Amino acid sequence: MFAPDEAPRLVIKVGSALLIDADGHIRQSWLEALVADIAVRHRAGQQIIVVSSGSIALGSRRLGLTKGGRRHLEDAQASAACGQILLAGIWAGLLGAHDIIAAQMLLTLGDFEDRRRYLNAAATLERLLSLGAVPILNENDSVATEEIRFGDNDRLAARAAQAAQASALILLSDIDGLYTANPHADPDARFVPVVSDIAGVQHMASAASASGMGSGGMVSKLEAARIAHAAGMPVAIVAGAPLHPLNAFAETGHGTVFLAPDALTARKAWLAGRMHVLGRLTVDAGAASALAAGKSLLAPGIRHVTGEFRRGDAVDVLGPDGALLARGLVGYDAADLTRIAGKRRDAAAGILGHAPRSAVIHRDHLVMLRAPAEAGQAGDTRPIC
Repeated sequence: MFAPDEAPRLVIKVGSALLIDADGHIRQSWLEALVADIAVRHRAGQQIIVVSSGSIALGSRRLGLTKGGRRHLEDAQASAACGQILLAGIWAGLLGAHDIIAAQMLLTLGDFEDRRRYLNAAATLERLLSLGAVPILNENDSVATEEIRFGDNDRLAARAAQAAQASALILLSDIDGLYTANPHADPDARFVPVVSDIAGVQHMASAASASGMGSGGMVSKLEAARIAHAAGMPVAIVAGAPLHPLNAFAETGHGTVFLAPDALTARKAWLAGRMHVLGRLTVDAGAASALAAGKSLLAPGIRHVTGEFRRGDAVDVLGPDGALLARGLVGYDAADLTRIAGKRRDAAAGILGHAPRSAVIHRDHLVMLRAPAEAGQAGDTRPIC
């Protein structure tokens, strides 16, 4: 159902209440145990991304601010600016003790809402993971406003997991999962081990955080599960307070697991049906066959470029007969792609004056709309919208 150690790429969200004690200090022994769990998986080849809260709580203590730095927005921003450097240093030191490189990424809602910035974030995560680093992510609370922000790291973790094409998401929490009612107030509350219909359990959620320290609650965790569900990704809410929480979940399976549909079905359907198309790329037979086999689109296979688009925009891919073949998010502006269409990578580098991207459309950002053999001879005459 959900074997966390078998997920090739895993995102782990850690809340403030788990990292920071009531006095604003890091729970050192707990975090060392969690990092030891991560190190074991990292050595086994699992790629891990950590979404870590805690910067506001750490920074407010250092700055001597009341109410945990959340008295008003300016205090939260100042606390985050101070605490973020402390938090990153703690993660880097503990991971470094296991010879693991930590990398920090501070993200905002706009980094995921804007397609180009989304692709940039996805590319950075991909490269860091390929280099063996463990990215440590957090919302950039020092510049986020009340109106334009995630507001909690549960939702950030789900969106980051989408961008990273992760296999699964684990939300380490101050509660061990979803209950039919608030277990602290209702003795008849029943634990829910598996959820297949997120809409059917929305009424069970409480916005309260057990610690009062974080900004999330079960509402935000259900919203994170919904976001991940749309990307075809399973999610687990797991008790984070015990030492070695990842090992405990792997051994016992205790937690609430949100099942998800097939990843490619949900993700590709979204891309196929919900994007405006700003250009067309006509490819040769070899490229069409490569796309049908699940490969990325490369510049040598492109024969013609039409439209005005920028990197991150959606374009249609036409087969050699002119029929619609696929749709994807392009990695180049129209002007640059026109210059390197049909060119090999070494020639493209000379034309552009810099190393070209590995793909014009990465396979993770492309959906096949029909097989090459099914493409008709009349061509596709739909207007670009």
